[in-house]
Amino acid sequence: MRILSITAGAAEMYCGSCLRDNALAAELLRQGHDVTLMPVYTPTRVDQENVSEDRVLLGGVSVYLQQHLALFRKTPWLLDRLWDSKFFLNLVSKRSIEVNPKALGALTIGTLLGEHGPQNKEIKKIVHWICNEKPYEVINLPNAILIGLAGPIRHATGQPLCVTLQGEDLFLEGLPQEHRTRALALIRQQIPNVDMFIAVSDYYKTFMSNSLDIPLDRIRVVPLGVSPEDLSPGGRTRLTSDPFTIGYLARVAPEKSLDLLAKAYRIFRKDHGLGPARLEVAGYLAPEHRPYLQNIENQLRQWGLGNEFHYHGTLNREQKVSFLRSIDVLSVPSTYCEPKGLYLLEAMACGVPVVQPNHGAFPEILERTSGGLLVTPNDPDSLADGLAAIRQHPGQAREMGDRGAANVRKYYSVNHMAERMMRVYSEVVNNDNANASTLQSLTNQ
Repeated sequence: MRILSITAGAAEMYCGSCLRDNALAAELLRQGHDVTLMPVYTPTRVDQENVSEDRVLLGGVSVYLQQHLALFRKTPWLLDRLWDSKFFLNLVSKRSIEVNPKALGALTIGTLLGEHGPQNKEIKKIVHWICNEKPYEVINLPNAILIGLAGPIRHATGQPLCVTLQGEDLFLEGLPQEHRTRALALIRQQIPNVDMFIAVSDYYKTFMSNSLDIPLDRIRVVPLGVSPEDLSPGGRTRLTSDPFTIGYLARVAPEKSLDLLAKAYRIFRKDHGLGPARLEVAGYLAPEHRPYLQNIENQLRQWGLGNEFHYHGTLNREQKVSFLRSIDVLSVPSTYCEPKGLYLLEAMACGVPVVQPNHGAFPEILERTSGGLLVTPNDPDSLADGLAAIRQHPGQAREMGDRGAANVRKYYSVNHMAERMMRVYSEVVNNDNANASTLQSLTNQ
């Protein structure tokens, strides 16, 4: 099948959605499908082979300039290539860029307005490019925030169009109230232009159906998948050597709740008396969240635990695998209901048990994998008890890690994700062909 998959670049950050989109495209290519993975905004940063195109559509600099300066809505396309180039976008991405939704309300609305908004020229570029390519059988947008592209692309190409739902609610919720209300209304207006929505978890299917008024029969679930080849259990002997090491691998941001884990770690160390321990943290840290991390470090020092904490920064693939093999348990106690949890799958694939709050997609992941424990959300005492249970029962924890590693490969492999996705794509293509045949029959009568 010939597929166009659009993916939203996140500058210098390893973005879970970019990792998922790239892994899916790479696996579909391996299986023999003709897949074009096209970035928008910025080039993508992934920790495995990047199969995306060098060209970037809807370039972040152009989008920004056209939003704020009317002159750039009329500049020649040839001139736009200067700031739409991969080189220039990579250069800009190395500097601090604004990703806070509170400051991006107007830009979000502009994008959702599609051809009726200030980025009309960029929409025309995308449509022109697609129409001059060999026809695609299905086109996939990466999230509902880009659904403003659906109408123009669908009307110009007549090809089936899907939208992946994979975590955009957090961004939408962070918009200023007036922008959030309008953004939701604009997304709902575009729903008829989408053939099928694809949620990354059962939880998110229901949540987004309720949030955006999408009929449940218009959403299919394609769970995340990981490439487990290098994510095999290994490294040090787990749960038998001191210090007991608790790991955190995710963006360092308030919604991921490293501060809650730090509080639980204090309870774990001071109240449970279980011997030496470490709290090891890795993940992208945005400039605006540096004070958040500093506050956590200061608090741990005040508790006399500063020497047991270490922040490793952003990790590449090799470093990530090494990090996961060095910890005894992983916990990212997000206070918001996450739809994905890619880091859980990677940890469990390495045989590492996890302790997570009982909300979002976590319950369904752990029900399928049996690779961890669920605790009360936003409760440091419950989280500390879960971590202590892993420490106090090493044999059971080791069995948990083994089950998790086996079941990630059974239910959450990249091959499984690709097979599920192809069933969805085949469904929408067959439905589109059937509708076209029906219309042709009616026309001939």
